[in-house]
Amino acid sequence: MTSEEEKPVRVVVADDQTVVREGIVMLLGLLPGLEVVGAAGDGEEAVRLVGELAPDVVLMDLRMPRCDGVEATRRVRAEYPGTQVVVLTTFGDDESLFPALRAGARGYLTKDAGGEEILRAVRSVVSGQAGLAPSVQRRLLERLDRPGTVVTSPEEAPDGLTVREVEVLVLIAEGLSNQEIARRLHVSTATVKTHINNMFAKTGLKDRAQAVRYAFRKGLVTPLE
Repeated sequence: MTSEEEKPVRVVVADDQTVVREGIVMLLGLLPGLEVVGAAGDGEEAVRLVGELAPDVVLMDLRMPRCDGVEATRRVRAEYPGTQVVVLTTFGDDESLFPALRAGARGYLTKDAGGEEILRAVRSVVSGQAGLAPSVQRRLLERLDRPGTVVTSPEEAPDGLTVREVEVLVLIAEGLSNQEIARRLHVSTATVKTHINNMFAKTGLKDRAQAVRYAFRKGLVTPLE
């Protein structure tokens, strides 16, 4: 194994409840390939620790004092783009989910997640994929399946995107990997990568997290009231 393969993913845990925070830290300490480098009791402290410790990932609670998880996520992604955010919260409702994703969270789990699910989500966001709980993916799919949620006509597609590029973008916003997108659209993974590269070139996007925010901002994926 190379030194890169052996290098653990460095994680900061942010949760305002001491018992919960300590329990998460203990659980992560049992998972292979993870190293907890800090723990924060609120969003303000989480942002500060990210600046000091430069972790790979923050496991972020949403409902916290001083600075909530959505605002802390927004600040982390704006000020420290090398750190990814996985939300770990009690709340799986749309009013919690969509603001967190728009703020830049790349993963979203509820606190009934087990150790393997947390590990999978952390590894996914570090590798550039989305780390969403199955229940969260279902909620996104339900929203995307509603009439008027997805815009795919050429006249409405922004920045010169093709209809197919919009389809790929929407599936990225659902949290699908390149392989899953390829299966959904019945094309090769190489074709999906080509569409993504073309889409990034046209829009100036740099990664999948930016693509999700772009999809919401442009109305390609619109959470309904």
